[in-house]
Amino acid sequence: MATTSPAADAAHGAVTAPGMPQLDFTTWGNQIFWLMVTLVVIYVVLSRIALPRIGAVLEDRQNTILKDLNTADDFKQRALEAEKAYDAALAAARAEAGRIAAQTRAAIQAEVDAAIARADVEIAERTAEGEAAIAAIRRSATDSIAQVATDTTEALVAALGGKADATEIAAAVAAQMKG
Repeated sequence: MATTSPAADAAHGAVTAPGMPQLDFTTWGNQIFWLMVTLVVIYVVLSRIALPRIGAVLEDRQNTILKDLNTADDFKQRALEAEKAYDAALAAARAEAGRIAAQTRAAIQAEVDAAIARADVEIAERTAEGEAAIAAIRRSATDSIAQVATDTTEALVAALGGKADATEIAAAVAAQMKG
């Protein structure tokens, strides 16, 4: 192997300066050529393969999003319609419940009124019976009192030694009972 001296290398055009090879002006032509080839290859690969696939994925994603939004709108419309139907059914049920409650109140009130009327008649009958019984008891008591008063008066007059006249005693007792 032959070793060359730095002076011989400089004569043959070799670069002896240390540094980055990318900054060596003697190789820039090659570097620019391969840079252009690489950029063209990257462009072709991206434009023919990668970008169409990415575009298809983005378009599918957009279509899926639009489909989901349309489905959500349909469900929202159905929910609004169901809510309206529910509100209408609820209003009808409330009206029906109010009607039934009013009918029931009227029927109960009629029954209560009939029961009150029957009770009033029964109370009036019992009151009349009670008043008749009380009147009979009063007459009986009055008659008993008059009889006791008459008997007592006759006994007192006889005890005091007098002669009792039954008509006079009865008249005196009647006068005292009248007041």
